[in-house]
Amino acid sequence: MIYIETGSTDVYYNFGLEYYFTVEKQLPDTVFLFWRTTPTLMVGKYQNVLEEINKPYADAHNIRIVRRMSGGGTIYTDPGGWQFTFIQHSGADEIEFHQYIAPVIGALRELGVDASFNGRNDLTIGGKKFSGNAQYRLGGRTVHHGSLLFDTDIEQMVASTTVDSYKILSKSIKSVRDRVTNIAEHLPAPMDPEAFKARMVRSIMVGSTQTYSLTPEDDDRIRQLAEEKFRSWERIYGADPKFNIERTGRFAGGKMQFKIDVQKGVIQHAAVYGDFFSTLDAETICAALIGCRYDRGAVLEALRRHSIDGAVYRISAEEMAAAIAD
Repeated sequence: MIYIETGSTDVYYNFGLEYYFTVEKQLPDTVFLFWRTTPTLMVGKYQNVLEEINKPYADAHNIRIVRRMSGGGTIYTDPGGWQFTFIQHSGADEIEFHQYIAPVIGALRELGVDASFNGRNDLTIGGKKFSGNAQYRLGGRTVHHGSLLFDTDIEQMVASTTVDSYKILSKSIKSVRDRVTNIAEHLPAPMDPEAFKARMVRSIMVGSTQTYSLTPEDDDRIRQLAEEKFRSWERIYGADPKFNIERTGRFAGGKMQFKIDVQKGVIQHAAVYGDFFSTLDAETICAALIGCRYDRGAVLEALRRHSIDGAVYRISAEEMAAAIAD
């Protein structure tokens, strides 16, 4: 097994590195990574981003959003948690978690943590989840990656993935606290995150001291991949499945109700109803939205570009954009 230190907390860079050593630079043995990120929401390959996250909260708290190349659900990560990745040549076509999860459980048990596998894709302590795992195949290799809640901010995790009111958010925090746990709460003695990482890496490497240090050429290419495959709007939102959404705004000038069809992150069809007053017909307002990214900033720009601002009595383009898209 070969260990690579990513040297970064940028999720786009780390996923770019993962892709690079999966497809473009294949090393002669299994690659192992142990890394962490700034506050980040990792959305599964097949998920609709806007249905899974609280985007206004994420934007306000500088939480990054990324779409994984693996399936599974959305997870929140921050500097209080860790991620691990195994990249291994494999001829198998099926998803199989146990061989990658077993070393992680073994390392945790060496630390005195009674961890176990729930049989699907989660690791638990006393029935409470602290790790989610996902897997995919690419370029003849299997990539298995998972998260470890070590000392993660649970309140922020819930707030960034709950789209409902504060009342529901409060209940959600209590519910999640009943179902998840941080590893740090179960250690026999206090341990800081870096010491935890060192112990985990040493145990999982089972005595191997093989490492690979990134070259400047590696770093340049990884940064390119981070931009092309993980950071861009198209990669995050453009992969969303087709969906219909209905949004209602109540303003000083009346109510506006929008029904919108979105495909690959772009508005394909729109209709507007309500008791508002306007110098324009509904078709003109809707036409301004067709072909626009389903994003508040893009919607606002489109409305202004088509001279919608000021055409609706006591409802600004900015108010409409906020009602249409988070």
